[in-house]
Amino acid sequence: MVVRLVQVTVPAGKRDAVLAQLDDEGVDYVVTDETGSREYTAVVHFPLPTEAVDEVLDSLQSVGLSEDAYTVVLSAETVVSRQFEQLEDRYAKDETSSGDRIAHEELIARAEDLAPSRATYAVLTVVSTVIATAGLLLDSPATVVGSMVIAPLLGPAMSASVGTVVDDNELFARGVRLQIVGVLLAVAGAAAFAFLVKATHVVPPGLDVLSLSEVRERLRPDFLSLAVALGAGVAGVYSLMTGVSSALVGVAIAVALIPPAATVGIGIAWGVPTLAVGSAILVGVNVLSINLAALLVLWYSGYRPKRLFEVGEARAALVKRVATLAVAIAVLSAFLGGVTLASVETAETEQAVDRAIEDVTAQAEYARVSRLDVEYQYESGLVARQPQSVVVTLGIPPDSSYPDLPDKLATRVEVRTGQDLAVEVRYVEVDHAE
Repeated sequence: MVVRLVQVTVPAGKRDAVLAQLDDEGVDYVVTDETGSREYTAVVHFPLPTEAVDEVLDSLQSVGLSEDAYTVVLSAETVVSRQFEQLEDRYAKDETSSGDRIAHEELIARAEDLAPSRATYAVLTVVSTVIATAGLLLDSPATVVGSMVIAPLLGPAMSASVGTVVDDNELFARGVRLQIVGVLLAVAGAAAFAFLVKATHVVPPGLDVLSLSEVRERLRPDFLSLAVALGAGVAGVYSLMTGVSSALVGVAIAVALIPPAATVGIGIAWGVPTLAVGSAILVGVNVLSINLAALLVLWYSGYRPKRLFEVGEARAALVKRVATLAVAIAVLSAFLGGVTLASVETAETEQAVDRAIEDVTAQAEYARVSRLDVEYQYESGLVARQPQSVVVTLGIPPDSSYPDLPDKLATRVEVRTGQDLAVEVRYVEVDHAE
């Protein structure tokens, strides 16, 4: 178990009640006098398992510890105490215990710490986006992954979600602002860098960015992209509320946001509207999905405002924001659904073409013909991607001729696919050594 060392100031007249409550909870403690304030007369130091912090602090507040009392929660390496071991065993066996979940106060503090200052956030976002843009134009997955390590995108999403469930409007607003600013900075930085490398011919003139696999895969995102974003949101909030390292989880968040934002910038710089729009939709869906997943997991895990009268307000805000996020995701997901459906139809057409080629080349008169390659030319649309023509490369023996083969192949492709595809046949002479 992870151990926390808690330090609280005890109000005047509440010392005996607080210490008695700690005794009832089976908690070891050390008491020192507080001489710097007439309002508080003592400081109590006590170790707790992480899962116990919320419960014990609530019990102390029930006997008179002020909610505004100076409270510090620190990580502790080791506690040597038989009574503490018994306390650990009790929470380890408690089926209602929430695992390594940190206390409300620590959750809020971690969320605030994860949202960096504006200057740091802006610099790291732009730098990570520039690196991602370079990686996309180099068609280098390693460079794209490297850009995600420095992207500071975990904090804003978590801050907005924590602010909602604990009814902290300032924390929520800060998280939302940073997310909006971060996305705009990423797109602007990527577009500026892409314009620069294009104008200075750092990349070959006339480069077709859609020929780059790292760019092309973000042109028409499908429903699998939604799964990535939801998973990143769940992982992000679990790393936050359990107090474990968030470095690797931050990379998962960046995976869903930085490369698509960089692709939007490339689409703008190269004047490819379908690329810019498709990637922008992906960015929007991912941002919304990360926030939705984080909100639901935090609320389901039991985080609520401390004051009872604020719980209703927090629940109302949660329902409103979850509904807004869900509707927005559903609208944008219509695009993802269209792409997914188009991808399925494209795959079915390509499989039908493959079967048509096999039907023809399996005939006895074409026994010496072998299929070498099949290339497709697709229609240029934002969602649809149906093949318009197919180029079939066949290997044939030297000095052989098959004048009827193209017509037979075109007819069979039309029968198999139900479409009038343009079929081009290319021959390559193939000779085998004896």
